[in-house]
Amino acid sequence: MGTTVFVASPTTTEEKTKLLDKLISICEAGGGKPGYFKTIVSKQDKERLDKYAAKLSISSEELYGLTLEEALTLLNEGKEPLAIEKVLEKFYALSSKFSCVPVEGADLDLKSTFGIQGLDGVLAANLKSPVVVVTACVGCLATGARYYRSNCAELISLVALGDFDAEKLKTLDYIGVPVISGASVEAISDKLPALTEKVSAFVPTVVTPKRFEYDLIERARSKKQRIVLPEGTDDRILEAANAIVRRDFAEIIILGDADAIHKRGKELSLDYLDKILILDLAKAPFRSELVSQLYELRKAKGMTEEGADTQLGDRNWFGTMMVKSGRADGMVSGAAGSTADTIRPALSIIKTRPGVSIASSVFLMCMKDKILVFGDCAIVTNPIPQQLAEIAISSAHTAKAFGVDPKVALLSYSSGTSGTGPDVDAVKEAVDIAVASIPKLYPGLPLDGPIQFDAALDEKTAKSKMPGSPVAGKATVLIFPTLNAGNIGYKAVQRTSGAVAVGPIIQGLNAPVNDLSRGCTVPDIINTVAITACQAQAK
Repeated sequence: MGTTVFVASPTTTEEKTKLLDKLISICEAGGGKPGYFKTIVSKQDKERLDKYAAKLSISSEELYGLTLEEALTLLNEGKEPLAIEKVLEKFYALSSKFSCVPVEGADLDLKSTFGIQGLDGVLAANLKSPVVVVTACVGCLATGARYYRSNCAELISLVALGDFDAEKLKTLDYIGVPVISGASVEAISDKLPALTEKVSAFVPTVVTPKRFEYDLIERARSKKQRIVLPEGTDDRILEAANAIVRRDFAEIIILGDADAIHKRGKELSLDYLDKILILDLAKAPFRSELVSQLYELRKAKGMTEEGADTQLGDRNWFGTMMVKSGRADGMVSGAAGSTADTIRPALSIIKTRPGVSIASSVFLMCMKDKILVFGDCAIVTNPIPQQLAEIAISSAHTAKAFGVDPKVALLSYSSGTSGTGPDVDAVKEAVDIAVASIPKLYPGLPLDGPIQFDAALDEKTAKSKMPGSPVAGKATVLIFPTLNAGNIGYKAVQRTSGAVAVGPIIQGLNAPVNDLSRGCTVPDIINTVAITACQAQAK
């Protein structure tokens, strides 16, 4: 993907388009191949789109995310996530063809666009574009800056056009980004090369939930994996499988009766189930091979061939054996069963990786503007210090695998040396074990504890409670001392902050098997399949 910048204005369409054209010209003059993209277009944009389409030798439909009518329809139907997804897909399809793609925000000054005014800032954040707000009204610049920032977009400059004295421009200092001022876009032409350099050097720090999901699925699509879903009798599984195949980021295998599944698929208007391999446990052509393999794996535990055949009548054991035998790259289950039903076969057959004594789990907590990693919230009930240290380092590796820079905080009701007692002492011991293991297992990993939740995340609190800590105030991986604390913690954050909880992601196994909550939604299943596919790629 090439460089991008998002040019927005709360009041003036004309100056916004002029500034965008200048930035495109600078890119072109520097030897780049500039494109053009607009988030949401109305009928009055036709001439501008046709001009760029002719210049770029592509269709005008490729140059925008949604029409105004499409955006309003999706928003009125409560489908903002789908609107974001559609804009992202079109933008990244276009951006792969050009070295830089300046983005023009929606025309927020028109009465006809009132209904989409809450969407444009969200799109700017999800596109990971640095934002430049331009207008001829100083007060409106402040309003525009607050609007885009409130949606987690990252501002790099304000452009004030008009005859403003220095004192009036100084009122914008509190926003904390540079202000470029001049009578017109033409008058500030000499200042724009410096702006384009800042655009080129921009590194996004905000990760929205939808953006994380989009990047996750794109990564899964880059090398498609075969994921088995054992629960073919659950409508949510069928709907998710249909969406996954439609979006083409994994090959899906469903366990169940093919006739019944296709019949239910028609009732649910699912159009892609005919592209999915559906296997009946009793009739699978390789069943006898799985029986023999399971017998060999478990005969030392007293399993007979007859017992292996009976065991493979269980859909989770069958799916796990498909992963073990290489017929699938990963498994996702649990929508209609317990965590134990999903994990027990994996621990018995796939087992943990060399050097890992226990399987554990994390949730990726997608906050409004960042990703936090919480562990263990699903598997290990009361970890001893050695296990807690192992969970901490495993969680750091998982965080890194999904693009989170790990800074690990082992949580407690006490920070540093302020408290004592068996629970605090156990965390202290876990920290000592983890610190001793870091040079071998994760060189350079920032890790600290015991630390309270607020001191782990809030910089002001961290300065008073744990000054000098490499983690306090900036932790990204939070390790809870028990499953009780972890499960309560992730659900409390999820339900009170609106965070999207992705997981549990099971870590430490030789091949990826992931568990779903029985209350999972179709998007939960889609995300978990994408995560499992990415884990399989890494393996």
